Amino acid sequence: MGNAAFIVWRETIEAMLVVGILHGWLTAQSDLIAETRRRATLWLWGGVAAGLGLAALLALALLGLSAWADDTTLEWFQAIMPLLAATLIFQMVAWMRRHGAGLKRELESGMSAAVERTRWAGMALLAAIAVGREGAETVIFLYGAAGNDSAGHLLAGGALGFLLALVAYAALVRGARWFSWRAFFRLTEILLLLLGGALLVTGTDKLVGLEALPTLADPLWDASGVLDDSTRVGGLLAAFTGWRSLPTGMSYLALAAWWTLAVMWVLCAKPVAVKR
Repeated sequence: MGNAAFIVWRETIEAMLVVGILHGWLTAQSDLIAETRRRATLWLWGGVAAGLGLAALLALALLGLSAWADDTTLEWFQAIMPLLAATLIFQMVAWMRRHGAGLKRELESGMSAAVERTRWAGMALLAAIAVGREGAETVIFLYGAAGNDSAGHLLAGGALGFLLALVAYAALVRGARWFSWRAFFRLTEILLLLLGGALLVTGTDKLVGLEALPTLADPLWDASGVLDDSTRVGGLLAAFTGWRSLPTGMSYLALAAWWTLAVMWVLCAKPVAVKR
C-alpha cells in the first residue's frame, strides 16, 4: 500500500505540473478571442482525458494478460515487469535531471505552435502524450511493485496517493516562499531511485528463482537476527530499498550496479530546475 501511495503521489504531481503549465499558458494568452480560447481549452482537456484513457487501457491489458497466462508464463511476466518498471524509473529520473529545466519552455513552445496553426488536434495530442506517459508509467510501476498486495490495498494506496498529490501540489503552487519545485524533484528522485533499486532486486530474485540467473552466493550474508525482511519494519525497508536479510550475491551485484550508474549518470548530472 505504501509503494502504491508513493507512486501515485509522485506521478500525479508530475502530471498536474504538465497540465498546469499548458493550461496556465493558454489562459495567459490575452490576444486570443474568447471563443478561440474556449475551444482550445476543450481540446486541451480532451487530450488529458485521452491520456488517462490510454493508461486505463494499458492497465486492463496487463490484468487481462495476467488472467490469460499459464503459471509458467505468469512467473516470467512477474519477473520481467519489476525489471521494466526499474528501467523506466531510471530513464525518467535521468531525463528529468537533464531536461527538466526546459520542460516549461518546451511545453509552451508546443502549445504556441498548435495555436498559431489552429491545429487543436495537435494541442490535444501534446496533452495526451504528456498525461498518457505519466499514466502508463504509474500503471507499470504499480504492477511491478504490487508484490503480494491485494487489489484493495493497491486501490486504497492509490487513492491516498492521489489525495496527497492534490494537497502537495496546492502547497507547492501557493507556498512558493517555503516550498521549491527544485527541492521537491531532488527529494523524490532519490526516493524513486530507492524504489527502482528495490524493484530491480525483486525482479532479479525472481529470475534467480526461475534459474535464469546464477545465485553467485546464497545467502550473501545472514542478517535475519538484526533486521528480518519478513517483519513489518524489515518488509517496509525491503519494499523501498531492496533490503534483504538473506540476499543472493546476484541480487546485490545488480543493486550495486544500479547505484553505481545512478551516482555516475543521474545524481552527478545537472540538477533539475523546474520553472513556473
